[in-house]
Amino acid sequence: MKYFILFGPPGAGKGTQATAMVENYHLCHLSTGELLRSEIAAGTQLGLQAKALIEAGSLVPDEVVEGMIESKFKTVKGVEGFLLDGFPRTIAQAQALDEMLGRSGEEVTSVVSIMIPDEMIMERIRHRATIEGRADDAKEEVVANRIRTYHDKTEPLVDFYRKAGKYNEIDGVGTIEEVRERIFTLMNKF
Repeated sequence: MKYFILFGPPGAGKGTQATAMVENYHLCHLSTGELLRSEIAAGTQLGLQAKALIEAGSLVPDEVVEGMIESKFKTVKGVEGFLLDGFPRTIAQAQALDEMLGRSGEEVTSVVSIMIPDEMIMERIRHRATIEGRADDAKEEVVANRIRTYHDKTEPLVDFYRKAGKYNEIDGVGTIEEVRERIFTLMNKF
């Protein structure tokens, strides 16, 4: 099995590229937000636990998210690997992922990080706000905070995976096809 982690700031095109990555490499896309929603909708024990926490206004603890991901690793069949999107977000989660994969003799294959300059993040998010009507993308101070949060939370993970020899950066500037070609060139090495 292959285990890819998708990184990139808001507006880098992760959603657009993830679809093509999943199709081209026969991967299961694991987005933590989608996982939570589907577990809640299915009424699983993890879903009920997550729902109670969310309804109480609390964050879903790492153990619950990790449990959902590990469950998918064990139950999803007919794929050649997984594309993790939104996980890990912290060093503790990255270490937990390494332990989880290590129990079955597996490891992270590669981190694919789609990078664009901060000015372009602002530009793309403003554009997305107008075409998708996303109010959360319309306020410059909110977007600036999201960029800051991304850098603060992600940079320690970049160092973690760089030291492990797993971090790969893709230039996210260009057409969708140009960026996709760069991603596929990288992924073809694995």
